[in-house]
Amino acid sequence: MSAKPVVVYGASGYTGRLICEYLREYGVPFIAAGRDEDRLNDSMSSHVAGIETADYEVTVVEHDVEALTKLFQGAKVVLNTVGPFSKWGPPVVEAALAAGVHYTDTTGEQDWLITCDETWGEAFADKGLLLSPGIAQMYTTGEIAAQVALEKPGLDTLDIAVFWGGSPTIASTQTILVNAATSAAHYLEQNQLVEFDAGAGLVPLVVPGQHELALSLPWGGTSHPIWFRRDPRVANVKAQGGVFNTALMHGVPQIVAAALEATKDMSEEDRDAALTATAAQVMNQMPPRENPRVNKSLDSVHASGPLGRAHCVIHGNSNYKQTGLLQAYAAYSLLQAPPKRVGFASGCQAFGHRELLGVLRTFGLVSEPVLTVQD
Repeated sequence: MSAKPVVVYGASGYTGRLICEYLREYGVPFIAAGRDEDRLNDSMSSHVAGIETADYEVTVVEHDVEALTKLFQGAKVVLNTVGPFSKWGPPVVEAALAAGVHYTDTTGEQDWLITCDETWGEAFADKGLLLSPGIAQMYTTGEIAAQVALEKPGLDTLDIAVFWGGSPTIASTQTILVNAATSAAHYLEQNQLVEFDAGAGLVPLVVPGQHELALSLPWGGTSHPIWFRRDPRVANVKAQGGVFNTALMHGVPQIVAAALEATKDMSEEDRDAALTATAAQVMNQMPPRENPRVNKSLDSVHASGPLGRAHCVIHGNSNYKQTGLLQAYAAYSLLQAPPKRVGFASGCQAFGHRELLGVLRTFGLVSEPVLTVQD
């Protein structure tokens, strides 16, 4: 049973450490939980800035519903960073529901969002609990830009681009290969989910603020089409994403295609193990702490309707720090007041897009949005 109000599950990972760092800044007591005691203790003692002033405990827990439910009881919020979430997420969500705690995670896996919505959304709502997968820079900051653009009435189509600089973490690399490479990616067209052409390959996009085109992929479809599919204002959502590193972007489809070809005749279990091993060859160590001069982010949203247009751009830095802050703020907010929406909801739907923008601005992680409106 938790003696603290917040549980960070997967606290020894790159993003988990940052969440703990920001929970400390908010003065929120937390449990740093995971499956490896040595990694947890090393992470907390050596890799979380200011940890000596934090109110926390380290707890080792087995990854099953019974053990996780026991840990979550007495807490109010669980922040889950253990992915790929389609593989590891179900026991954590089921335990959160059983223990009666709010749940958030950092996923970008579109199929996992759909599963959360359709499998557990109603049950969480019935208990007055929030189920909010995907609170992370690559999705929430882009959603903030979309919501700012949608403040102009009469717009029903969102064209979203998300870019960032730097290297993906170990977990992000595994997600790209294990989940995004084996699951269909969808966009929203006239309120229906439509599958991307799997063979379309890289798409060049115009990036605000630079002359060079950037390469993009559907990136699993992203969270945005799922969050907006029941928004009465919006009928169409298409999102593309990528990193500014052109060489890395050229390599991603080749790595994915080669891995899928090599594993096409394997069982699902053997295939996942092989893809995980391939991901480890691509990235098998913690990236360095983010440098805002290198780790830049850009979220660009064109919103359009029959008779109007708006374009919102948010420039930022340190995308993983943005994720850590957004997760910590979600917990801090939930300890103070109920969310704006219960059940399945995005970060903006649960906490307000202007509120989340203010948080990111306060900590110096994004600039003021650049909004252009055409009547």
